Amino acid sequence: MNIGLTIQFKGAIMILQFDAAKEFTYHWCGIFTSPNNDWIHITRSSVDYELMVVTEGTLYIADHEKEYTVAKGEYLLTGPTPFQHGTKSSACSFYWLHFGYNNELQDHEITFDKAEYVAGQLQIPVIGTLSSLERIIILMKQLQDSDRRYKEASLNRYLCSAVLSEISAQSFHRINKEKQLKEQLFSDIIDYVSWHIQENLRITEIATYFGYNQKYFTTFFKKYAGITLKQHLLQSKMELAKSNLSETTQPISQIAYSLGFSDAHNFSNAFHKVTDLSPSEYRASYNKHNVFQK
Repeated sequence: MNIGLTIQFKGAIMILQFDAAKEFTYHWCGIFTSPNNDWIHITRSSVDYELMVVTEGTLYIADHEKEYTVAKGEYLLTGPTPFQHGTKSSACSFYWLHFGYNNELQDHEITFDKAEYVAGQLQIPVIGTLSSLERIIILMKQLQDSDRRYKEASLNRYLCSAVLSEISAQSFHRINKEKQLKEQLFSDIIDYVSWHIQENLRITEIATYFGYNQKYFTTFFKKYAGITLKQHLLQSKMELAKSNLSETTQPISQIAYSLGFSDAHNFSNAFHKVTDLSPSEYRASYNKHNVFQK
C-alpha cells in the first residue's frame, strides 16, 4: 500500500480488510502506562501496522490522515504512516502490538461502512469499541508471555493472528447487531404508521414515541426508505384513500376525516398532489374502468 495515499473519511468508518490466507508477521508487543497526566505520544514515522488497546484513561493520537480519541475499552489499528504523533497530553494505559502483513507488502484493502462476513477475510474498523476487552487482554498477555518464554516465530505469528481475528470477530458481531437493530427500528416505524394511519400523525410525535430527536429520526428514515417520513405518511394515507374511493361509497368528506385531515379541501389538495386527480375524478375514473371491464 502506498502510505502517501490520501484517504477520504467524510465521517464514514474506515475498515481494513486482510486475507487470512496471507501471514501476519509478529514484530513486538507490550503494555504502556503513562508516567503522569502530562505524557503525550511521541512523534515518529512507522513502517508497521500497530494495534493499540486502551485499558485505562484516554489516548490522543493522530497519523498523517486523521486524529483519534481512543477511550478505555476501545482500540485503534493504524497502517504504516510517515507521521504518527500525539495530539493531547493524558494519563492512560494501553497494550500495543506491532506487526507486518504478507511479507511486509502492506497490501490490505480499504472499505467504508461495508463490514460483512466473508469467509477467509478479517475485517477490522480502524477504531472501535470492544465488546469484550478482557478477551483481548488475555490474548495479548499470552502473546507477551510466549515471546518472552519461547521466542518462537511461528507461535508468535499464530497468537498475533488470534488477537486480530478476535477483534475482527467482535467488530463484525457489533456491526451486524447494530445493523439488525436499525432494520428492526425501520420495520417498527413502518408498522406504527400503518397502525395509526387514520390519525393526524405528526413527525415529532412519532420520533418521541420511539425515543429519538426529530432530526436524527427523519435522517434515519430517509436513509433506509429513500423518501422522507413525511412523504411516506402522505403516500400511505393516499393508498388507503384510493382503496376507500374505489371500494366504498363513503362521501369524500368522511374519507378525509377518517384519514386525519381537518377538512375535505385539504384532503383533496393532498390527493391531487400524489395522483394528479381530484378524489371525485379518481372515483369516477375507477368506476368507468369497472364498467369497461364488465
